[in-house]
Amino acid sequence: MSGGAIDIDEFEDAAEDDFKTRNDTERIVVFLDEHDDRAWKAATIADRIDLEPDAVSAILSRLKGRGLVRHKRPYWAITDDEDRLRAAYRLHHYHQNADAQYGEEALDAVETDGMEDVV
Repeated sequence: MSGGAIDIDEFEDAAEDDFKTRNDTERIVVFLDEHDDRAWKAATIADRIDLEPDAVSAILSRLKGRGLVRHKRPYWAITDDEDRLRAAYRLHHYHQNADAQYGEEALDAVETDGMEDVV
């Protein structure tokens, strides 16, 4: 995903407008990934992608907990673990496809004892 690229299978399977609308978390990850040569203050990220600073800070904290961003106060950067980033992106993509195909459901409603926790 680094350098503003996506997997070719995702590109081929995507509808024409699949990449137009991104949620706030996606916008932050894409911004950091496209600017992976720098670390950013949360307020600067918020300004650059036109989001509220408090929302950006909360999302960055969640992303840090998932190992998708790095943090050295007051700066944030995308993870340097490209495998983890790709895996998270694939999981997100598959989840979006399932939502589109079957409708949104609470994961707890379909979870089985055999399912692993995804961190």
